[in-house]
Amino acid sequence: MTDYHHFHPSILRAYDIRGVYGDTLRDSDAYAIGRAFGSQIAELGGKSIAVGWDGRASSPALSMALSQGLAECGLTVKQIGCGPTPMLYFAVHHLKADGGIMVTGSHNPPDYNGFKLMAGIAAIFGEEIQSIGRRAARADYVTAHGHIEKISVETAYVDRLTRDVRLDDKMACGWDPGNGAVAQILEPLLERIPGRNLPINDIVDSSFPNHHPDPSDPKNLEQVQRLVREKELDIGFAFDGDGDRLGVIDRNGRIVWPDQLLVLLARQVLGKLPGRTIIADVKASQTLFDEVAKAGGKPLMWKTGHSLVKAKMAETKAPLAGEMSGHIFYADRWYGFDDAIYAALRSLEALAEDGRPLHEIVDALPVTVATPEIRIDCGDDVKFEVVDAVGRSLHGSPGKVIDIDGVRVVGEDGWWLLRASNTQPALVARCEGVDAAALERLQAQLDRALSEAGLGSPAEPVRATA
Repeated sequence: MTDYHHFHPSILRAYDIRGVYGDTLRDSDAYAIGRAFGSQIAELGGKSIAVGWDGRASSPALSMALSQGLAECGLTVKQIGCGPTPMLYFAVHHLKADGGIMVTGSHNPPDYNGFKLMAGIAAIFGEEIQSIGRRAARADYVTAHGHIEKISVETAYVDRLTRDVRLDDKMACGWDPGNGAVAQILEPLLERIPGRNLPINDIVDSSFPNHHPDPSDPKNLEQVQRLVREKELDIGFAFDGDGDRLGVIDRNGRIVWPDQLLVLLARQVLGKLPGRTIIADVKASQTLFDEVAKAGGKPLMWKTGHSLVKAKMAETKAPLAGEMSGHIFYADRWYGFDDAIYAALRSLEALAEDGRPLHEIVDALPVTVATPEIRIDCGDDVKFEVVDAVGRSLHGSPGKVIDIDGVRVVGEDGWWLLRASNTQPALVARCEGVDAAALERLQAQLDRALSEAGLGSPAEPVRATA
């Protein structure tokens, strides 16, 4: 079967391939991805590829169609079954596969699904994803006889997660995988972890009956917040649908934002690797970059996007990186990919070494006042033009303009950011000031910039960060 195949124009995204199952994404698309991407791997001399999937109802069917397409390129398809995305990343290393594909809808609603791809151990993104569409449209496929085999890596993955982390046996932790793919490996993981560990929502359920599996949205953290407070736990962890994004709660039930958590993690890493580069995306607090410098590291602000961050880590040999979305990347004692489960374990280790509870560490940080991430509807066809126009209008204005990803305008009393989302028809904005009055001034600057671009003011509540 070598029919020319055309994907729905919306599914080939910046970092992955994603759509609504049965509408913009079908089993035939999965097969075509297998044929097109498998041909690329085969042409590079690859012989095997690992395939995993999350707990969504459509994932098994998509995985089988994908695997069939890959096998028809002559590849040995190593199916590792249901589990979190980081387990697939691990499997590529562990099995010495020549690539990997994870079938996952990540943090999106249940009817979404998609694919995250690796060539060797490198993430496929941007133009490389677009090239898959062009190859499928030409039916430019390698054809040979491969086969599909089932291989379990769950035990090896849990072994590796827990092999060299040093944890406090007095720690009490709550764990909420949100009925997502982390639930597949949570029981054997918690059996290996000392201390008191209480799981909730720990059965894989594609309907996500308890809450949506996206820890970047505070309403999805309410259950684990209650668990931490009611059971008097030291910390709570929440995961997204495929286990590559982490949410953290302190013992008082407060959300610890990813840039705050990264301060703790960076201090531990820099204590053993002084002078190394620590990466965070443009949405992170200035406090994080300042604290990395104070700890003897080289802070590097970079573009938002997990694939972009991983590539920058490899380039700079950074041992640690993070994004405000909750992706935490370790190359120190790990593989350089985003694994929320490993990040949770390293958080526990860092707390054990520090000796203070998490809330005290956060409370000791400089106090700022910030908005949450603000999303403003803006069409895919104009969103980058709007940001470019705002950037041009800032020429000659006071303050420093950082334009590595949209525009981040830095002044004496804080900063504001406007960038185009790479995954949605939206603009993303955020402001952070040294106090409430400063935040109001920064929001007014952002409002003026948006108004001049023909967009309304993004009224959002603020959050204080310590």
